[in-house]
Amino acid sequence: MAKRTILSGMRPTGKIHLGNYMGALANWINLQNDSNTQCYYMIADWHALTTDYQKPSEIEGNIEDMVLDWLAAGLDPKKSVIFRQSWVKSHSELALILSMITPLSWLERNPTYKEQVTQLEDKEVSTHGFLGYPVLQAADILLYHATHVPVGEDQLPHLELTREIARRFNFLYHGQILTEPQAILSKTPKILGVDARKMSKSYDNAVYLADSEGDLKKKIQSMFTDPLKIRANDPGHPKPCAENPTGCVVFSFHELYEGSEEKTNVRLKSCMDGTLGCSQCKKDLLNELEPVFKPLRQKRQEYSEQKNLVRDILKEGTIHAEEAASKTLASVRKAIGFS
Repeated sequence: MAKRTILSGMRPTGKIHLGNYMGALANWINLQNDSNTQCYYMIADWHALTTDYQKPSEIEGNIEDMVLDWLAAGLDPKKSVIFRQSWVKSHSELALILSMITPLSWLERNPTYKEQVTQLEDKEVSTHGFLGYPVLQAADILLYHATHVPVGEDQLPHLELTREIARRFNFLYHGQILTEPQAILSKTPKILGVDARKMSKSYDNAVYLADSEGDLKKKIQSMFTDPLKIRANDPGHPKPCAENPTGCVVFSFHELYEGSEEKTNVRLKSCMDGTLGCSQCKKDLLNELEPVFKPLRQKRQEYSEQKNLVRDILKEGTIHAEEAASKTLASVRKAIGFS
């Protein structure tokens, strides 16, 4: 069986919350443990600059926080190449070359471009870099001849654009120089923030892997529940329904962490018949989450006490990433006659 090559990355926006973990990081860890898979995991700091170019000083500290969470969660630099995008010079050069052949209409039809411009109304993102970030994303993937990229369904159009750019390059320069990647569709559970909106750092409603027991307790106590369940013995509607359209955040966490469907069903019935109050339900959730968070917290602390650990891991990863990326770039330059 041919070995798969995986490329994925995260923008360094700071500490990892449960949405980031369930949506990507947990899957990365599973992939790295497959002996038939070579994984490249990238800190996408150039991508961070497309929206945070006015405050680039924050990116550096965010990188440290993010990598410490990666390590604490189980990402292993002995199994995966962990590197910083901007330290591998081939990324920016290939992005420039690919931008020369990418039609503007392909970027303007990007389904998330206008949506993100609206969502980021507090930032000035009417820039060449922001419009062209899918080209940089394509360069990231194509440099490593990634055969597969783990994505959610909403990211499929981005991956298809990478495939189109690779096909156009291969057609223009008469060869199979760049590899068209395939998607690994990952089922991402919907992780609610404490206020019942999507978990997001920008909403200030996130539960972080690095949260202390005190912070975790405080966040659980503030979690949105059924607004109609005022007294402990009132019947509740923890799942989204006509009476409670958003559902109960506490119950959604129990569904993820309770351990068995049978236990969750018992909890659902107890809530609906009024024998389980919200206060007790929140205490139960803390008892479920703290054993999960405590070892992560301890590992993170141990890693943070090792001076220069993150920098050394990224330097080593950059050496391996550059070795692979430079070979692809050499082939690209030869194809366009710039060798």
